[in-house]
Amino acid sequence: MSAPLRTRYALRHSTVYRYAAPVDIAAHLLHLTPRQVPGQMLEAMALEVSPAPAYRTEGTDHFGNGVSWLSIEAPHACLEVVLEAVVEVGFAPPPPTDATPAWERVRDAASRAEGASAAEFTLPSAHAPAEPGAGAYAAQSFPPGRPVLAGLLELNARIKRDFAFRAGVTTISTPVSQVLAGRVGVCQDFAHLMIAGLRALGLPARYCSGYIRTRPPPGQARRQGADQSHAWVGCWLGPEHGWVDLDPTNDLVVRDEHLLLGWGRDFADVSPVKGILLGGGKQALEVSVDLVEA
Repeated sequence: MSAPLRTRYALRHSTVYRYAAPVDIAAHLLHLTPRQVPGQMLEAMALEVSPAPAYRTEGTDHFGNGVSWLSIEAPHACLEVVLEAVVEVGFAPPPPTDATPAWERVRDAASRAEGASAAEFTLPSAHAPAEPGAGAYAAQSFPPGRPVLAGLLELNARIKRDFAFRAGVTTISTPVSQVLAGRVGVCQDFAHLMIAGLRALGLPARYCSGYIRTRPPPGQARRQGADQSHAWVGCWLGPEHGWVDLDPTNDLVVRDEHLLLGWGRDFADVSPVKGILLGGGKQALEVSVDLVEA
């Protein structure tokens, strides 16, 4: 197995909401703290919110993701959240394909005690429901007895080949069935499709939220989805090998081009910024992301 690639990144993520009418009071939940996990080290971080919240606290959610809860109690026509961080990334490469168990063994392990930590990621969720079409699509890559990683890599490549990346065609509420029929979408659509397909087979899959390198290495094509937050899929290989992350938007195994914020059942669990507002009316959202080598 080759040694992990390691890259140090400077990250800046700006989120600005502009409201048609003043917001009188607001409560927000932020998933904007890069995870500290094997293969990723958070060296420095600053999270600035304007207007300044009256109340702010930090903690972790059910999945172990870092979160910030805040309350803004003064009228405001604009909310700005800016994350700046320095993070070193270098996830270990996956094991050799033939060293991974047959996918049926992984499916069965997820329903036993040895798969307790992964079992909840076999269940359908709001954005990755039990969609028969997604299951049938994924099943083409998992004939009987195939090593689980071989099937995952093929499915990852097929989604990249079969679906066109096109912003503005879908929204977060676009169902997996519509993405499957139209063969077009963005990173969150492809992640939800892959997750729904794997769960239909009984394989644990989780939604990963973060970023992908804005500027690719010299001579390589620019990565899709680099302008805003990115999404990919965590796939369980069984109790011996654990999790591997795959990016179906770009047909990549996650190594050193992705920076992880957190994971959950689907987008709803790890939305970077969400809240409850009193007032505000219509709102306009501006998001910019810059992830460059430091």
